[in-house]
Amino acid sequence: MAWSFRRRVKIIPGVHLNFSRSGISTSIGVRGANMTIGSSGTFLNTGVPGLGISNRQRLSGRNSSHSPDLPLPVPVIPEEDDRGNIYSADIHEITSQGMQGIKEAILLAREQRMSLKKDLSKIKLALMTTKVKKVMSYILIYGFIKKDVPEHLSIDLIAQQEAIKQTKEQIDASYVDLAVEFDLELKQKYDALVAAFVNLTKCRKIWDVTSAHYQDRVITRSSASTLIKRTIVHFGLKSIPEFKSTVQAMYFQNANGADLYIYPGFIVMYSRATNFAVIGLDEIDFQQSYVRFTETQGVPTDSKVIDQTWAKVNRNGSRDKRFKGNYQIPVVRYGEIKLRTVTGVHEEYEFSNYEATEAFGNAFRSYQNAIRQLNIIN
Repeated sequence: MAWSFRRRVKIIPGVHLNFSRSGISTSIGVRGANMTIGSSGTFLNTGVPGLGISNRQRLSGRNSSHSPDLPLPVPVIPEEDDRGNIYSADIHEITSQGMQGIKEAILLAREQRMSLKKDLSKIKLALMTTKVKKVMSYILIYGFIKKDVPEHLSIDLIAQQEAIKQTKEQIDASYVDLAVEFDLELKQKYDALVAAFVNLTKCRKIWDVTSAHYQDRVITRSSASTLIKRTIVHFGLKSIPEFKSTVQAMYFQNANGADLYIYPGFIVMYSRATNFAVIGLDEIDFQQSYVRFTETQGVPTDSKVIDQTWAKVNRNGSRDKRFKGNYQIPVVRYGEIKLRTVTGVHEEYEFSNYEATEAFGNAFRSYQNAIRQLNIIN
């Protein structure tokens, strides 16, 4: 009996973001079967490519059957806990309602990829078995050499090798294909944001602030009223493993939680393949400012010293002469960025180069404001 391989029909998900003067829309799926999410509602689009047959059905949004009277929950932004720890809420709780489709596309792509990899293992095992059978057909059986190899074995070998090739191609295609289209003005703002981010990554030091709590300056004789804990992290341009796209995200390493990947229209907080959240970029409460930091661990070369203090100080900030060997400590100006959402994102970072932080903050706010304007056009 000849070996047979039933080729599975897979729908490889794609995510298409469209930013134009008419607003922002997100299409999820493939040509002929996709869902479009925009400010005017959510639509299911089906059709037969090439034949001009199509159908568009409203799922939600304006004039939909959803009741406008149902109250929406208003989650509280998580603040520091009793020990001053700073961290985001559980990753499963912070996906934006409008970004659920993108998350499902990512999960579907992974599910398809895992299924295809199982198929590939089975085919490889079948190929190995066929090769063994073919070799065995030459072995001496009852004192005779069987010269003729069964024809079906040769046919099976060819079919199995072709199935392996096709399955590998399907695995390579089982990733979310992210495509983005901008109008010219928004493209310029986004390019400026990416350029500012690249410059931000060149800071000599980038810290993830993981805790901050008040300390009594009178008791500690310190000029610093807040004691923070921070960890050196790295920023860069990269993408989550589930995406295959020419668009690279702005990557924020997170010392005590899921890393952040900022894409043109959303942020992915990614811990692992099945543990991530997707948040709309317009929902981020973005704050950029500066901090006066009493630096006891060495001043980075791209930081500016703006003042001096003492290891032990009086209430008025002057040197406390009661302490022998009391030494001066530089006060530097660092850049600060805070990212929060009502769904539970809560991250804080400090940067050694304030000017680079300010430039990125201005570029981010400009781009985010443009995104928000597009979201309310319709």
